[in-house]
Amino acid sequence: MSAYAIAHLREAAPHQEIAEYIERITATFEPYGGRFLVHGTQHEVLEGVWPGHVVVIGFPSVTDARAWWASAAYREIAPLRARHIEGDIILVAGVPADYDAGRTAQGIREALSGGQGLG
Repeated sequence: MSAYAIAHLREAAPHQEIAEYIERITATFEPYGGRFLVHGTQHEVLEGVWPGHVVVIGFPSVTDARAWWASAAYREIAPLRARHIEGDIILVAGVPADYDAGRTAQGIREALSGGQGLG
């Protein structure tokens, strides 16, 4: 099942280390099947507040995404970004191709009626 590393990065002043990080990051995730899905694009806030930028990197699996995050190659360049850009980064598993939100809703309804639908 696919997985996604999602970063919500705040605005930052341009810096040489940020440019170096951007130049080097792709080489760190390619060995794990990663690729940019969102990077350097504008986003539209439809609800709430979302200052800054969004980055999404897709991976074939959670295992691949975790291996990339823990890799020596990524750990080496991560400080180049972290020193200059505040943000939040999460790892999230995708849903299977046959995912049905109706089944999730049914589980909630069962839990609300005292059944064991959630979990």
